[in-house]
Amino acid sequence: MPLSGFAKAELLKAMRDRLELVTLGDLLRHYPRRYVQRGELTDIRSLRVGEEVTVQAEIKSVKTRAMRNRRGNLLEVVVTDGHGELKLTFFNQKWRANQLQQGMRGLFAGKIDSYRDTKQLTHPHFVLFGRRDDADADSIVEEFAGALMPIYPSTAKAATWSIARVVRTVLDALGEVPDPIPAPVRQRRGLLGLREAFEAVHRPESFADVQAARERFRFEEAFVLQTELARRRSAARELAARPRVAGEGGLLAAFEARLPFALTDGQRSVGDDIAADLARDHPMQRLLQGEVGSGKTVCALRAMLTVVDAGGQAALLAPTEVLAQQHYRSITALLGPLAERGFIGGAEDGTRVALLTGGQGIAARRKALLESASGEAGLVVGTHALLEDKVQFADLGLVVVDEQHRFGVEQRAALTGKAGGVPPHVLVMTATPIPRTVAMTVFGDLEVSTLSELPSGRAPIQTNVVPLAEKPDWIDHVWRRVRQEVDAGRQVYVVCPRIGDDGDDKPGGEDADTSDLPADVEAEGSREMTAVVALAAELADEPLAGLRVDLLHGRLASDAKDAVMLRFAAGEIDVLVATTVIEVGVDVPNASTMVVMDADWFGVSQLHQLRGRVGRGGHPGLCLLVTGAAEGSPARARMDAVASTTDGFELSRIDLEHRREGDVLGADQSGRRSSLRMLAVIRDEKVIAQARTDAAEVVGADPGLRGEPALAVAVAALYDDDRADYLEKT
Repeated sequence: MPLSGFAKAELLKAMRDRLELVTLGDLLRHYPRRYVQRGELTDIRSLRVGEEVTVQAEIKSVKTRAMRNRRGNLLEVVVTDGHGELKLTFFNQKWRANQLQQGMRGLFAGKIDSYRDTKQLTHPHFVLFGRRDDADADSIVEEFAGALMPIYPSTAKAATWSIARVVRTVLDALGEVPDPIPAPVRQRRGLLGLREAFEAVHRPESFADVQAARERFRFEEAFVLQTELARRRSAARELAARPRVAGEGGLLAAFEARLPFALTDGQRSVGDDIAADLARDHPMQRLLQGEVGSGKTVCALRAMLTVVDAGGQAALLAPTEVLAQQHYRSITALLGPLAERGFIGGAEDGTRVALLTGGQGIAARRKALLESASGEAGLVVGTHALLEDKVQFADLGLVVVDEQHRFGVEQRAALTGKAGGVPPHVLVMTATPIPRTVAMTVFGDLEVSTLSELPSGRAPIQTNVVPLAEKPDWIDHVWRRVRQEVDAGRQVYVVCPRIGDDGDDKPGGEDADTSDLPADVEAEGSREMTAVVALAAELADEPLAGLRVDLLHGRLASDAKDAVMLRFAAGEIDVLVATTVIEVGVDVPNASTMVVMDADWFGVSQLHQLRGRVGRGGHPGLCLLVTGAAEGSPARARMDAVASTTDGFELSRIDLEHRREGDVLGADQSGRRSSLRMLAVIRDEKVIAQARTDAAEVVGADPGLRGEPALAVAVAALYDDDRADYLEKT
């Protein structure tokens, strides 16, 4: 139901345009950010420049003076909480001195700025307590005397008390509302009903009311999401898929016999789980997560060969050409003659591996398309090019999606839809470790396998922060260390956040994944980011003169990128200056050191991924995080966290704690508000686990939710506001 009729048009427009409040439901779920009791003054010293605030304070002084450099007058009002002071500034509003009198208390709202090191509000909105000629103040006193006053997220044209007044009007007119949480679940968990909860959160009598309301809404958010995930799991179990079982003495057995290393216990356990999934008559939906270098690719290849053994094909979808080419090379190298069926020296019981990317030449592309459509290629590796309509498969039995957070629901559906009406089995992989709470929330429709142990031979990686804000000359030490590594016969990566020096490309370049960019990175332009092109030229001239320096980024042609990586892998390049195209999958055992320039422009998980490119050949790895972020800043805290541990699971928790809840479900990428307003994915593990259990029970008894229409509406709303895509894209 729209909000029209509950407030004046100007206020409704401000609420709609700035706060996305359009319906009664939007307003009632626009929860207060905090509460104050009348007489409880705001801690002014805690206010930060740039914040939109509503403070309760007492007027300490009022002064009017003529402006020095232009005509007119300036009214300066100082308010205090008894400890700190805040200046209120009004231009050419001398008459307000009659309203704002010393000793009066009230609410003052606006955006904190600073003038001559003094915090101030310019032309703030305000209401004063005890002024009977102020309708807003009168209503606030009447409504909240002796109780808690809600302080809402607000804007200059929609003050918190104006929102409170509209909420009160809506609540007074509100009857019973359908509750998406079934009564048995509410009773089991001791939760308020929806109507009660709205009253308790917006018009609480005590903080106990607030707590009870928040617990109810926190559970509701988890429950609705878990209901949708339970429905997906239920629907997947109803789909028919072709079982894929490897035969005795087939391609998989031949591959394992030629492996130059022993599988870890974790790889064997995960392989057993995947084989059991592939043998079932409904599609596998499994997430394989593991640390950088834990051997996920070998697990995926064993699954792919199982499907080929059973007469089908498998496709591996990679996010970048560099990674697709790397997968193609590593798979063909591991298979050897088993990947060359039909060629001289190839194994007759083997298969073919096709590579399909957007940057291929016409002849290579035509050959890959033909091998895929005919079934001659049992394994097809590619980028987004695999999603094109002209790409066909003879019998697609398995889709492997690497770094799946780079692909949206439409892209995954486009590939799985190429299986000729029979859903293929799906294995998605990520090298970004996922806390259990996030796995339950974001990947709750998938079975989760984890590789936690690293194969033998992986060397430890030491990570150090290079703080240029305090030690600008340390950059010289960085390049001296790079030269020392090269002199010792090693190779070095230097990673930059930008490609060109024209200032118009995004961090990481055109093919970069920016979903991991932290919320507190400096505004673009406030501090110039290091560019690959400029730095490569600078290093080759000085201070790395005489070393073989080359560059790699997403704007290079496909053949050029492949040639650079082949030369680097062959030891023909000493220092590779690159964007994040080398973030995942790139495997050069002789690379021992990585320098990340402007490391504060990357997120925690991305930095962990990047440093996983070194220390892969038995040589100790070194990662240097070069940053201009100041000591004590959130950016430096991230850098220090990465330097403090190589435990990806610990870092994933730190990462999510540094990011807003909206980032967890991808709200920032969609441009919409987060779907999570009360629930904190990292904090509320118990709530999420309870909601998952209850949702599974409800869906098990009523998969179509016909007996729970309010819950069905809430689940449908996930699609209306794109939250279903959030689940897929994170």
